[in-house]
Amino acid sequence: MTDREGVMEQGLDGVAPLRRAPRPGRGLAERGTPVEQAALAPALPSSGRRRPVAAGPARRLWLLAWTLAAGLTALLVLAPVAALGIEALQGSGGLWPHLLAYVLPPALRDTALLLAGVGLVVVAVGTGAAWLVAAYDFPGRRLLDWALLLPLAVPTYIAAYAYLDLLHPVGPVQSAIRALLGYARPRDLILPDLRSLPGCILLLGFVLYPYVYLPTRALFLMQSATLVEAGRSLGAGPAAVFLRVALPLARPAIALGASLALLEALNDIGAAEFLGVRTLTVSIYDTWVNRSDLPGAAGLALVMLAACLGLIAVERRARRGRGYAGAAQRPRRMSRTPLSGPAALAALALGLVPVALGFLAPASYLAVEASRRLHRAGLSGAILSESVNTLVYAALATAVATTLGLVVAAGPRLLGGRWREALLRCATFGYAIPGAILAIGLLPPLAALDGALDGASRALTGAPLAAMGLGTGAALVYAYAVRFLAVTAGSSEAGLARVPRSLGDAARILGRGPVGALARVHLPLTWPALLGGALLVFVDCVKELPATLILRPLNVETLATHLYGEAARGTYEDGAVAALLIVAVGLLPVALLLRVSTPKASPEA
Repeated sequence: MTDREGVMEQGLDGVAPLRRAPRPGRGLAERGTPVEQAALAPALPSSGRRRPVAAGPARRLWLLAWTLAAGLTALLVLAPVAALGIEALQGSGGLWPHLLAYVLPPALRDTALLLAGVGLVVVAVGTGAAWLVAAYDFPGRRLLDWALLLPLAVPTYIAAYAYLDLLHPVGPVQSAIRALLGYARPRDLILPDLRSLPGCILLLGFVLYPYVYLPTRALFLMQSATLVEAGRSLGAGPAAVFLRVALPLARPAIALGASLALLEALNDIGAAEFLGVRTLTVSIYDTWVNRSDLPGAAGLALVMLAACLGLIAVERRARRGRGYAGAAQRPRRMSRTPLSGPAALAALALGLVPVALGFLAPASYLAVEASRRLHRAGLSGAILSESVNTLVYAALATAVATTLGLVVAAGPRLLGGRWREALLRCATFGYAIPGAILAIGLLPPLAALDGALDGASRALTGAPLAAMGLGTGAALVYAYAVRFLAVTAGSSEAGLARVPRSLGDAARILGRGPVGALARVHLPLTWPALLGGALLVFVDCVKELPATLILRPLNVETLATHLYGEAARGTYEDGAVAALLIVAVGLLPVALLLRVSTPKASPEA
């Protein structure tokens, strides 16, 4: 999860929007503040380039402070990757031959097949759903338009948790099928098992398709009607218009959404383990926990990191040279084809299939099982303490990530410099690192830090020092902040980019330094973007499972780890309350996306 919305927006922007000069007497100029009046003054020539500001002691001090803060943030992000390499070079003793012969080959095979299958499902479902709601009009389309986003609220491991009980041989679905067909015992009618690679592919595909649906739908809505009408005038039917006109233009959005979905599939550990698929993530966790082989887990993590970077490279290559510019005047949007009768019913039913499989079925199951659990035993004290732990760690990580994201994003905006842009990109690298890799990479430096602090304490006071890093909540907050720093940095960067440079220049002319300009001008205008990024980070921290499993403090449970433990024991009803709470929290970013997913320039949307 860069800010998913911000990443999608950056991937879809073909041309920077034209900036109109503000007219006196309208907008912000009506307030008549000195900053805004100076921004409209003719003494400031219009220019899109960063204006140098006279260097002075105060400015040099701010430059140094900002550079150190951004550099330290980038170092905190890159440290786990460097630690992985150092740990892997130490070797794994006699276990490496075993890992190379029996662990890595099946893990690579299952991971490659899983990614290929999930990629096909999310592209087919996400692109088809986007074209359905963008190109056709039928009763229920507006409801379907936002309902197709609901699977974003269900983490993959919760969907697997729900479907394992729903599709169990003695579960409600198979029992109902046997009753309809007249079979009395489960062994009389053996249905395909969900615990398989195809089952995992379908489950992840129908949960992750919104990553493709959201940007592709936005691009379809932004396409000019003249392109579609030109295709129709040349004799192309609806299928040909979609395949030969709309689909090639949507390729950047499809590639971007598919890469995000595949990164989420790589990060998954719960669904793959529950369904018996030995992916790289599962193998890394198993190598460290069951074999106590940290160098071996680090080596596997480097292989997985290479796979993540390969996915990003493929996505960038798919979008290379595919930026599309619009006309200078606002184009007429594509009109929807009206459907009625059986065609309208078929379109609505077809659109509801991914909604039902990705959200309605697991959410309904969780609601029923949670109500049974609450009616039978009430709300346990463990759930309350786990909810508090989850919220506290997520809130702390959100505060840290938001602060650091604003620091690294504001440097290039307020101080300029290409190398500050490079620091920003390094600081946002953590989103490409799955949680399991990040957690394994943090183990050696945190253990070394604890050892150094304990040695210093013994030398100075003669008393040992309790752990300050490994096995504490600080390690978990660190992992969350590094993992999702790209979200807040992306939101901050997008928000700051919407503030005219003339306002910052005016603030500096009036004697404000970089911090003053940020506090008095930029923050009041960018707080909605910052709030949106913070909300997304908070929800992602609540849902994060791999990093939480590895780094959580001893004897401390969160909602995600509680659910994982109940699923491992097979006590599905006892974990339903925790799962339902996570899904309820996950609905918050969906509501946020609903507010921003429809382009304002498209009245038909």
